[in-house]
Amino acid sequence: MEIKINNFIVADSNVCGGKPVFKGTRIMVWQILELLGSGVSIDEILKNYFPQLTKKAILSVLNYASKVMEEEKCVSLN
Repeated sequence: MEIKINNFIVADSNVCGGKPVFKGTRIMVWQILELLGSGVSIDEILKNYFPQLTKKAILSVLNYASKVMEEEKCVSLN
């Protein structure tokens, strides 16, 4: 069963183990977050990694991550 997270992101237990992906792809949200966190720009992501995405789709990942973090407890990564 597909769960619509936003206009660009869905989760489906039959696709990538249910992890959030971009609609119609197997590109997982965490992949984009990892690239952004490593300093890769949105333009680089679109040009060199995932040209099938759009800037709006990538920005939707940041919005989704902020909503998830609103609900999370803080943990130390050290």
